[in-house]
Amino acid sequence: MANAETILQQQIRLAVGINPDTRIFRNQVGSLPDPRTGRLVTFGLAKGSADLIGWRTITVTPAMVGTRLAIFTSIEVKVPKGRIRPEQQAWIEAVHHAGGIAGIARSVTDAQALLSNLPT
Repeated sequence: MANAETILQQQIRLAVGINPDTRIFRNQVGSLPDPRTGRLVTFGLAKGSADLIGWRTITVTPAMVGTRLAIFTSIEVKVPKGRIRPEQQAWIEAVHHAGGIAGIARSVTDAQALLSNLPT
């Protein structure tokens, strides 16, 4: 049986995926030993990176020739009492600093609100 956070991640992916300008993917981060060599293999985007990553496509204003841009999007999913780790907070801040969308979602509504706030 899936845990509450896994279920919430799936609910968020399904809800925000309705918008054709938003693409969100599961980002599983961790390490496992290679069964052939025994060496540790690390997978996922980076330590501290969010559970869900992707982009939101926007259309730039006519003054900028109507160019469409994909804005990097990073959603850290937490159950209501879940706590964010320092490396996760650092990831969110790095994405914000680079002009992306990033934050914590404790519900589908949180994720949708996060995606409606474009960086400035």
